[in-house]
Amino acid sequence: MKRLIIALLVVFSLPLSALAADGGKFGSVDIQKVLLMSDAGKEAKEQLGQKAAKYEGEKNTKEGELKKLKGELESQGVVLNESARGAKERDYQQRLKEYQRFLKDAQDDLQAKNDEFTGKIVDEIVKVAQDFGRKNGYTFILVRNEIMIYLDPSADVTDEVLKAFNAARKK
Repeated sequence: MKRLIIALLVVFSLPLSALAADGGKFGSVDIQKVLLMSDAGKEAKEQLGQKAAKYEGEKNTKEGELKKLKGELESQGVVLNESARGAKERDYQQRLKEYQRFLKDAQDDLQAKNDEFTGKIVDEIVKVAQDFGRKNGYTFILVRNEIMIYLDPSADVTDEVLKAFNAARKK
């Protein structure tokens, strides 16, 4: 498997080395860094944080109600008749299921919002990086990732794309 990956890298790098010999200009962008450090990324993170805080408050309220109900059930369980105790236990189980459903729905909602924000911002970053590449004469700009074995630091245009992205969002 390792040999296959190395062979593919060599095959794909041959056209790149030919471009480099022709004086092609290469660059790379760390999309994750731009996403985290950009004004849009910070705004999205803040919005998600506010939404998460709202859910956290609701979660704490629901947990308090469940603890109170469980405490009543434990303290009154001995003195309640069987049908009353059964009704309280069913009520507790129902609220526990609602609480668990709430937690899952909140998590799913936060994940969906995060995916929505991330997708939208990444699309905008790509457009800005493409425009940056065109204006500055780059042959191509790669997305920096863990597959890259080596990249000359001078080819990293992340900071320039970040500046251009923030400037484009202010217009």
